Amino acid sequence: MPQLVVEGRVIKVGDNIDTDVIIPAKYLVYTDPAILGKHAMEPLDPNFYEKAKDGVVLVAGRAFGMGSSREQAAIALKAAGVKAVLAESFARIFYRNAINNGLPVLVVPGVSRLVNENDKVRVVVDTGEITVNDSRVIKAKPVTGVALEILLKGGLLNYLKGR
Repeated sequence: MPQLVVEGRVIKVGDNIDTDVIIPAKYLVYTDPAILGKHAMEPLDPNFYEKAKDGVVLVAGRAFGMGSSREQAAIALKAAGVKAVLAESFARIFYRNAINNGLPVLVVPGVSRLVNENDKVRVVVDTGEITVNDSRVIKAKPVTGVALEILLKGGLLNYLKGR
């Protein structure tokens, strides 16, 4: 099976980032990912889209994606330019929504103190190996099995179409 590798500059956020912060409820009337992406993380940083649009890796603390089960949260992050999310822990429903929408999410113990804003990271999703600034390697829980197959296909719908 081919490796899934993601590279990008880091944008850091803290603990307990809920889905209302990831995509505020007032934007849920839109279904276009491009519109959702422009408003991703807006309550935390109104300039997030401008910072992320060329492709970034989001690094978070504990309980990323908690709150409502809105699937648009993962869609908005991906459309904003987030290539992957590395966090100390995820809300389970967000984690699965991200995988189903083709957004790699990895649990990385201690990532908040091991990675800094603007660091460059290379993430090998299926081994959990993360290289920071071309030098230091940290370990995440790898994504494997069907979840990895879904990510490699770009999301659950593409995965199911191919079966």
